[in-house]
Amino acid sequence: MVHQYQLGGYNIVLDTCSGSIHVVDEVAYDAIALFEDHTPEDITAALLGKYAGRPDVTAEELRQCLADIRSLKDAGKLFTPDAFAPLAGTFKERSGNVVKALCLHVAHTCNLNCAYCFASQGKYHGDRALMSFETGKRALDFLIEHSGRRHNLEVDFFGGEPLMNWDVVKALVAYARSVETERGKRFRFTLTTNGVLIDGGVIDFANREMDNVVLSLDGRKEIHDAARVDYAGNGSYDRVVPKFQKLVEARGGKNYYIRGTFTHRNPDFTKDLFHMADDLGFTELSMEPVVCAPGDPAALTPEDLEIVKEQYEILAAEMLRRKKEGRPITFYHYMLDLENGPCVYKRISGCGSGTEYMAVTPWGDLYPCHQFVGEERWKLGDIWGGVTNTALREEFRSCNAYARPECAGCWARFYCSGGCAANAYHASGSIRGVYEAGCELFRKRMECAIMMKAAEADL
Repeated sequence: MVHQYQLGGYNIVLDTCSGSIHVVDEVAYDAIALFEDHTPEDITAALLGKYAGRPDVTAEELRQCLADIRSLKDAGKLFTPDAFAPLAGTFKERSGNVVKALCLHVAHTCNLNCAYCFASQGKYHGDRALMSFETGKRALDFLIEHSGRRHNLEVDFFGGEPLMNWDVVKALVAYARSVETERGKRFRFTLTTNGVLIDGGVIDFANREMDNVVLSLDGRKEIHDAARVDYAGNGSYDRVVPKFQKLVEARGGKNYYIRGTFTHRNPDFTKDLFHMADDLGFTELSMEPVVCAPGDPAALTPEDLEIVKEQYEILAAEMLRRKKEGRPITFYHYMLDLENGPCVYKRISGCGSGTEYMAVTPWGDLYPCHQFVGEERWKLGDIWGGVTNTALREEFRSCNAYARPECAGCWARFYCSGGCAANAYHASGSIRGVYEAGCELFRKRMECAIMMKAAEADL
């Protein structure tokens, strides 16, 4: 499958199955579009007619262009057949039941009452709770025991708000560090926080022990404070921004993300990104579209989606300009490594939710990921008895870029690996469904990210 598009002044041709990307002139762009369904003679005649009056477009030049296209096809870089489909179902089987990452829900409670919170204000549709040290310790042992020969293990301290159980977080990190050498493992920790409880002690510990810190901020004060409020209805912007700035400064401006959510209120989300960069000094940025029921006031409308796609183009152009000026910013969704990116296993199999990656509740229950927590039908087992709902694990194991019929004709399937199972479930009722609005926005982000790579080669 070949995907062609024009963006930022570039004519881009993507060969889906080889991953090859070609930036071509307009004549080659048109020739590629005709190549598979027309004879060389018909293509030559059509393009001589279209470009009549251009002295550089001759029959001889077109013959050479078509020969170059044929060479790319023969080299497996254009119109490449799909050789991965027969292997798709076997990739996850090869990894056995190895678990490489856990999302530890150390706090099913929160000090904010965000309007769009998928986790029901941190309670996950259940009771408020804090994870005990004993439960967390067992979760880390479970991860070690089920990690096979993997050396690097990932743990995300999540909530709710994990700083509401900070002493347990610190104790769990200390325990993990105490057994790393003996067990032949290396833990990489991430902290996700709304920032309300950040203080000097948190900053010192996080910058010493956390490989990454995710800081929740939605952008402009009026946007952030409209959704991210406390239980008295007060916005949190003025409380958290100075703390985020202190943490990032002490961290050297590295290994963090400012993570926001845009909703129907701000489909023009680039204004929020540029506010965070220009006014607040943050350079590592992520803004995610809200995922909620269609009737929710926060939900993006079809009209919003068109605005968002335009915003992605605006963002790409602005990021290129800033990079040229020597003041770059990073946008999480535009991070794309075309030379040393994910292996074919990851491109087909995806995030590994329910198999390689699981979420742990304060009580020690296991779920496929944080977005399924609290929905009993998705419970896999617990950290003491392991995965007992093996049929559910196999259902998640079968999720890949080929599991959804809607993905068969999508050029971006090896970039999203079939998409998010949780978003698919909440949008369609099945983890093998698709979240159509999310797919639409993902494809646009990939087009922008690829265009930026082409443009960066010219900088």
